[in-house]
Amino acid sequence: MQRLIRPEERERGAAAVVVALLMVPLIGFAAISIDVAAMYAERQQLQTGADAAVLAIAQDCAREACGDPAQTAQELAVPNSNDGDPTATLAHFDPTVGRVTVDNQGTSEHWFAPVLGQEDSAVVSARSSAGWGYPSGGTAMLPLALSYCEWESQTGGGLPSGTTPRTIYLSGTSGAATPCPGPSGNVPGGFGWLKTDGSTSCNATSVILQTLLTDTGVSVSSGCTPEDFVALHDTTVLLPIFDKSTGTGSSATYRVYGYAAFRLTGYSFNGSYKWNAPCSGDARCIRGYFTQFVDLSDAFDYSMTAPRLGAAVISLTE
Repeated sequence: MQRLIRPEERERGAAAVVVALLMVPLIGFAAISIDVAAMYAERQQLQTGADAAVLAIAQDCAREACGDPAQTAQELAVPNSNDGDPTATLAHFDPTVGRVTVDNQGTSEHWFAPVLGQEDSAVVSARSSAGWGYPSGGTAMLPLALSYCEWESQTGGGLPSGTTPRTIYLSGTSGAATPCPGPSGNVPGGFGWLKTDGSTSCNATSVILQTLLTDTGVSVSSGCTPEDFVALHDTTVLLPIFDKSTGTGSSATYRVYGYAAFRLTGYSFNGSYKWNAPCSGDARCIRGYFTQFVDLSDAFDYSMTAPRLGAAVISLTE
């Protein structure tokens, strides 16, 4: 007697054959989705390590202390890798022009690729470059220029390192310093207000050797609010240093010599612009100290030929 075979029983064997045939491409897709993703993750870690390495080297060199850049690169690459086994090397390093490039290399293990006859690991690499220099132009968060005399008086003409606040008076007000020698001859002591970038801005953009216009004489530059100053309490800002001036009051001008880092610890201007007031009466003054500072923002351009007044700028480059 012949046994009857149901249709679904005939399909069981066919399904098994289809599954067997599809197993290889399924493993291939797994290799792509998992192994390639692992390679991508490894490369991201290597890129982070390379970025950290070049920024650390640039920061050291900007502070005139490059040390051993190759060792610095390796020390920054290792903690930024999950497997802790990257190899960072200097591809380019030239402190005379302020440039460094680091190659960071590691190995990504494959889980599924060997099933397809591929290697069980792959070498992955990343590269990063950074530059450094000294501010040559940019946007200051406060619209004022400080005298070269004040910088030289506080620092002795060298790189700033002290942390003792000193009071600087507005040029022409009570307590202001008399003219003193600067790199371009006699310049007035103190500071002067600058014309802002706009009617609602408290910033002032400038470049070295530019002649800056003043705004309102003894009053805080128009566009500023008390809140703009409050946001900068106990912070370090880059400010233009002038080495030449013309005129007085609202018709004065200042020529930019360079940029220095100033730690703001107090001020007393007109109206409600007061904090830790270092002077009284009709005097206008600001208090703080010049310091060494490395700026990682994109607010300032930099050059190795700009005056070195304690401030430096570093950035990742192409």
